[in-house]
Amino acid sequence: MAKLYHVPLSPFCRKVRLSLAEKKIECELVEERYWEQDPDFLRRNPAAKVPVLRMDGKTMAESAAICEWIEEKYPEPALMPRGADARYEVRRIVGWFDDKFHNEVTSKLLYERVNKKVMKAGFPDSGNVKSGAKAIKYHLDYLAWLLDHRRWLAGDSMTLADFAAAAHLSSLDYISDVDWNRSAVVKDWYAKIKSRPAFRSILADQVPGFPQPAHYSDLDF
Repeated sequence: MAKLYHVPLSPFCRKVRLSLAEKKIECELVEERYWEQDPDFLRRNPAAKVPVLRMDGKTMAESAAICEWIEEKYPEPALMPRGADARYEVRRIVGWFDDKFHNEVTSKLLYERVNKKVMKAGFPDSGNVKSGAKAIKYHLDYLAWLLDHRRWLAGDSMTLADFAAAAHLSSLDYISDVDWNRSAVVKDWYAKIKSRPAFRSILADQVPGFPQPAHYSDLDF
């Protein structure tokens, strides 16, 4: 069985979990406190980051590379379109969330409010939190613009782009940092992807010291 070393609210880990679950690949989840620099974990990934996936005799790091490896090894159901232009668009949106959204929003909200407390790294920086709360509005508006022109974020079919976005937003939703009333089309998109069987284990996550908000696992939120 595959084994994924992860942190429950990490959007990068969640993206990999969603890919595995969508393809019905059984996987043992091992919570890894990567910031403690455990020697065994460092041997698995000297970069000291999660996720790390052990599968088919391989040990792999970096979420984007892992997801594309899964896609190539287990192509059904497909999370990448067939054409070069369509695949580019999926990769562009995945990059948007894992780079721009992460740096402007996730790192400013989730990392300040949750990671610092879990890691015992001090108190949230109010300036970062304010910056993240402002930036997420812009990103939600961009999602709304995409969804006004497409059925899913990258086109007519659900892809890895949708999982990348949902991974970040679901992590922030756990700490009630997403204003779902800002855009009906974004809320409908998230409700649609949240209702997929692949999302079930993510909606069951519990982080000590941070109880789930009442709406978090509600499919009719």
